[in-house]
Amino acid sequence: MSNRTQSSNPGLNLRGDRVGVSISVPGLPRVADGPADAPASDPSRLTAWIGLGGLLAASFLICVSATRSELLLPSTLRPLPGWLAGPLAGAGASLGLAELVVVFIVLFVSYAVTANTSQRLSARVVLVAILALHAMALLAPPLFSSDVFSYAAYAKIGTVYGANPYLHGPDAFPLEALHPLIGVEWSSTPTVYGPVFTVLSYLLVPLGIAANVLAYKAVAAASSLALCFLIWRAAQLRGLDPVKAAALVGLNPIIVLFGVGGGHNDLLMLALLAAGLYVLLQERAMPSGALMVTATAVKLTAGLMLPFALIAERRMTERSARYRLLLGATIAASVVLLLAFALWGTGPLQMLGTLQGIQAKGGPHSLVGFTATELGAPGLTGPLDSALTVVFAVTLVWLLHAVWIGRIDWIAGAGWATAVLLLTTGFLVPWYIGWLIPLAALGRDRRLLGVAIFLTGVGLTTL
Repeated sequence: MSNRTQSSNPGLNLRGDRVGVSISVPGLPRVADGPADAPASDPSRLTAWIGLGGLLAASFLICVSATRSELLLPSTLRPLPGWLAGPLAGAGASLGLAELVVVFIVLFVSYAVTANTSQRLSARVVLVAILALHAMALLAPPLFSSDVFSYAAYAKIGTVYGANPYLHGPDAFPLEALHPLIGVEWSSTPTVYGPVFTVLSYLLVPLGIAANVLAYKAVAAASSLALCFLIWRAAQLRGLDPVKAAALVGLNPIIVLFGVGGGHNDLLMLALLAAGLYVLLQERAMPSGALMVTATAVKLTAGLMLPFALIAERRMTERSARYRLLLGATIAASVVLLLAFALWGTGPLQMLGTLQGIQAKGGPHSLVGFTATELGAPGLTGPLDSALTVVFAVTLVWLLHAVWIGRIDWIAGAGWATAVLLLTTGFLVPWYIGWLIPLAALGRDRRLLGVAIFLTGVGLTTL
């Protein structure tokens, strides 16, 4: 692609203009051990270490204290059953609201500092920190959200009870053991997840509830680590610092503590989407289109990337690339549609109506829900949601046109579209902010990066 930048030997110098001692990490390209131009007394390097230390310490305190701190758990796990507590049962401190506010402030400030100074850290340090943070989140009990129980319930609706999860919510089977663990607001809602994820969830049905939770968290952790690897490699191709890009994603507390800690399928979606982006940067358009559609078949949000990719390919000198991208997307979409129809008939078509109903309610963390609540006028939710939907549609068209004429980079354009989606959606939860982080890491737009860090802070206020 015209914006592709790659050194003649990218595997030996991941820091671009810096030269360091080469190390080898299994599964990753050879990486520079550290910035040779940063002396040990460099204040910015010390700041980076302080930020990273604060981030890891605050994250460790959250994960190790979760079994004794109910505010860190979904409401359906208060009190936490011993069989779901995991290996950290009884460890840590009992943290109340005041203590958690302090911990989350430290967490956010530390991440913001690390995000802006991670280029002063060695690749080895950043990779070890990413792995350590993921291990903490994996070992903790389910954090913040009961979604993993909804995943398992939808899977049992389709396999054990022989019903259509796109037409029936968990309330249709109230005697199911999972039912008390599902949030009240979701107990009557059919699934809104794509066919690819639903099939994956079917495979996990034979596991018990605790094993299901661990399995979904393991999928989320593996997806998040794959996402970090792909962002690292994509940053190389984009001529960006891969260590900084990987740190922005792999150390983000929304992605790791909320995403991995809650076992959310958003990370699987993001990993597939990042794979599609990475192979597109390698000028392999056909598999890119297929991967982007597969990501959309996990969660519909991923479909926002494809139009920007198509416009980016239109600007290439080799015009056939756009058609290969479309061909790959069409083949994957055909396979997904055939699979969905074979398993659930026209049931998946109900997802759009279900999503519209969720959006119209105005979740408390969204701009729509927050405004209606603060004004004490719940009747404003519908009109405000409609108005902001128009704002999003107009902004999306403007961004696509800006990418078309070459005014902004296509990845940054997709990132801004995602940011506007987060600000205008009728329903928002913290882990949705993770959708923006990989695009901000690769977008070459400092303003977009600033918005991503700011929204991370906003997401951390939602206990």
